[in-house]
Amino acid sequence: METKKALLELRHVSKFFMLDSGKKLQVLENINLTVEENQTVALLGPSGSGKSTCLRIMCGLQKTSHGEVFSNGKKLTDINNDVSMVFQSFALFPWETVKKNIEIALLPLNLSNTEMKNRIKNSIDIVGLEGFEEAYPRELSGGMKQRVGVARAIAMQRPILFLDEPFSAL
Repeated sequence: METKKALLELRHVSKFFMLDSGKKLQVLENINLTVEENQTVALLGPSGSGKSTCLRIMCGLQKTSHGEVFSNGKKLTDINNDVSMVFQSFALFPWETVKKNIEIALLPLNLSNTEMKNRIKNSIDIVGLEGFEEAYPRELSGGMKQRVGVARAIAMQRPILFLDEPFSAL
């Protein structure tokens, strides 16, 4: 039997925040999770239960209070370059077009112009925004704005795609 490769692991992860009142707010406690290749995982729970915090920890955007995170077998100490994320909020630059909002995410990858254009076009096609490449966020519906975020994440072509309530506006 072939074992699948662990892309991401949480080992005994806990997270708490200190409130202004001095009280400790525990949002995650002793979480163990393994995400393997070609696996779909859903984090379910009520508002405020720590789902977004868990995703941010796996992205390297937040640190754990306790426990460890591993990406491709290596301990995560910074931003996780194996992950692309679609945030709850649209997280778009209002002064940039759909095309530019996707392009901005790709700039650190130092892609050729051809590869950059191909990724942008393909991701726009996948989410059904053809014809809106030059539109600004103010010209888009909520669902269309969310699809720009999805297109941006798809264009990154990372092994892991996190969707933090991506369909709330669709």
